[in-house]
Amino acid sequence: MIALGKKGSCSSQLCLALCAFGLALLGDVSRAVPMDDQDYYLQEISNRDHYYSFPYPGEEFFPFTEQPGEEGPVRAAETEEHPGFKPSRKELKPKKSNKKGKSILETPPAKNGNKKGEKNERGNEEMPDGDSESQSAYEDTRGNCPPLGLETLKITDFQLHASTAKRYGLGAHRGRLNIQAGVNENDFYDGAWCAGRNDPYQWIEVDARRLTKFTGVITQGRNSLWSSNWVTSYRVLVSNDSHAWTAVRNESGDVIFEGNSEKEIPVLNMLPVPLVARYIRINPRSWFEEGSICMRLEILGCPLPDPNNYYHRRNEMTTTDNLDFKHHNYKEMRQLMKTVNKMCPNITRIYNIGKSNQGLKLYAVEISDNPGEHEVGEPEFRYIAGAHGNEVLGRELILLLMQFMCQEYLAGNPRIVHLIEDTRIHLLPSINPDGYDKAYKAGSELGGWSLGRWTQDGIDINNNFPDLNSLLWESEDQKKSKRKVPNHHIPIPDWYLSENATVAVETRAIIAWMEKIPFVLGGNLQGGELVVAYPYDMVRSMWKTQDYTPTPDDHVFRWLAYSYASTHRLMTDARRRACHTEDFQKEDGTVNGASWHTVAGSINDFSYLHTNCFELSIYVGCDKYPHESELPEEWENNRESLIVFMEQVHRGIKGIVKDVHGKGIPNAVISVEGVNHDIRTGADGDYWRLLNPGEYVVGVKAEGYTAATKTCEVGYDMGATQCDFTISKTNLARIKEIMKKFGKQPISLSIRRLRQRARQWRQQR
Repeated sequence: MIALGKKGSCSSQLCLALCAFGLALLGDVSRAVPMDDQDYYLQEISNRDHYYSFPYPGEEFFPFTEQPGEEGPVRAAETEEHPGFKPSRKELKPKKSNKKGKSILETPPAKNGNKKGEKNERGNEEMPDGDSESQSAYEDTRGNCPPLGLETLKITDFQLHASTAKRYGLGAHRGRLNIQAGVNENDFYDGAWCAGRNDPYQWIEVDARRLTKFTGVITQGRNSLWSSNWVTSYRVLVSNDSHAWTAVRNESGDVIFEGNSEKEIPVLNMLPVPLVARYIRINPRSWFEEGSICMRLEILGCPLPDPNNYYHRRNEMTTTDNLDFKHHNYKEMRQLMKTVNKMCPNITRIYNIGKSNQGLKLYAVEISDNPGEHEVGEPEFRYIAGAHGNEVLGRELILLLMQFMCQEYLAGNPRIVHLIEDTRIHLLPSINPDGYDKAYKAGSELGGWSLGRWTQDGIDINNNFPDLNSLLWESEDQKKSKRKVPNHHIPIPDWYLSENATVAVETRAIIAWMEKIPFVLGGNLQGGELVVAYPYDMVRSMWKTQDYTPTPDDHVFRWLAYSYASTHRLMTDARRRACHTEDFQKEDGTVNGASWHTVAGSINDFSYLHTNCFELSIYVGCDKYPHESELPEEWENNRESLIVFMEQVHRGIKGIVKDVHGKGIPNAVISVEGVNHDIRTGADGDYWRLLNPGEYVVGVKAEGYTAATKTCEVGYDMGATQCDFTISKTNLARIKEIMKKFGKQPISLSIRRLRQRARQWRQQR
């Protein structure tokens, strides 16, 4: 037994020795192999150390760094050498806010729409040999590295870790740039990661899940109405296994980056030397003295080529469309419109609807087989974007859409050809160019949540329209009121039309445009969420801030919203994380505006109550101003939805209201039994009424004409049902017409009767 025990002991020791030798050999081999050729999947399996190692261990670790002037990655010469680091009392004490808000290491970003990273100083370097993916990645790593995707949710909650958290609602998963807190703070949806303790041992960590060249960090404080919390300085550390960490250092030691001086304005710090690793950790060193350690952040980095990485393959998105994927300033936007018009002169027209506060023209592109004229029986559709100047994604999607439709029309795509021949489409990409200019100058990640949102004179265009809801509801509640308000085409109040009214010039231009063209359906593209909101946007009860407030056409609006959301790649995905605080999955990516948050004077409500147009707000992405590199994927997310939504303009009934001579009757009222909302015919007597499939009793009436009704059936196939009316004039109208022809004015019969009765009464006395 004793001999056996010794033999077993020896064999186990021998096995341990062999395993240690094998691991050492594997380590030596991996160091000898070029970085691009290593089996990264093996590294993923072997490096599964605990995330929450505390304090920072002192084992030697050599991450890859990119040194200027060298061809390949080399190992850092300096590592963290203080496993038992104890800060001085001065370091433990929270520092006062620094008003400068910039790090001395911060490099001025390049003058472009993204302002990420530094300009390429090695532009004359030769491209290394290799496949196209490696070459593309090489070009990217030499230039500006984009955000990893904390704000866009490309980085999942499982990739974010922290030393401690004050509570779940302030966990690491909430430490995303520009994330917004809920109305009720102290719940699951708060506005940052906040550490459970205020000491310099706290950290928040991002797992890139592949080797990445990290180049910079952007930070914000906590989004909150009631508290002020932000970090004023921090260290940056990197690792390949989340166990051994190396701090970013310079000649004098660990680099302490200067953080924020308030809670909302993002601050960018570029690393003095790009670092290649899998993990990056932010270690706050000081914070606002009256607050606590709270951060929102974004990491700038270029993932290195790794075809074996499962996570990269799963999230990879490519597009085959040959479009101009970039952010366009005002001049470039105008030039792009001209290019599209030059490519497709027979189906496009450029025009402007007015000017901004700063005198920039509000350009639109019309796409139709007969641009410049309204064709009888052809519906008019519109997309607008940029009411909030910093919500840039909608603007770029519209510019991409006009390019796509031109190219597909020339290529003979039957779906696009049919849509253009049967619809008059208007695309207005920027209705607040002044606000966009402010956001563009700051860049895609540095404008915060609101820079450029308002017009030059501080007005929110989206909520700057007349409040017609209150006029309608007051009239309905007071049935005996002398002032009757119609259920459609409600006139604009006089006070709103006065010069002293607080109305943006851009808003007045949009209203004039809406009144001039008989739009049937429209969508205004916004950002910061992934949902389609439909009217009403204002609650009916003055005592509530959130309450489902349906229009008489609620069933139609819900279908229109769902038609966009259901064809979007992410809106109805049950696995998708909520952008900020609201989870819209219970309504399949749609929401009634008033049940979300009440807004008076919205463009959706105004369009519904003042014109024939059904308008919806389409929130196209969590990130208001995504990095340029995200545009191809965002286009793929929204392309089908943009087309499907336009096609919905052909759902319901359409027709022409004519007199017995075949002449169109303008301004005739079209009503649908059971729906307390009417529409009116256009100047040529044509109309379009959006309806879901079913059988409807449709009525028409016009001043001086006899009323008429008929039953019209709407089918499930795409294409509006033709429902024409021919109505004749009333006897009184014919008498007036005859009298007018001979230069005489008819006497009202009712007035004649009153006069006869008055004469008889006087005679009897």
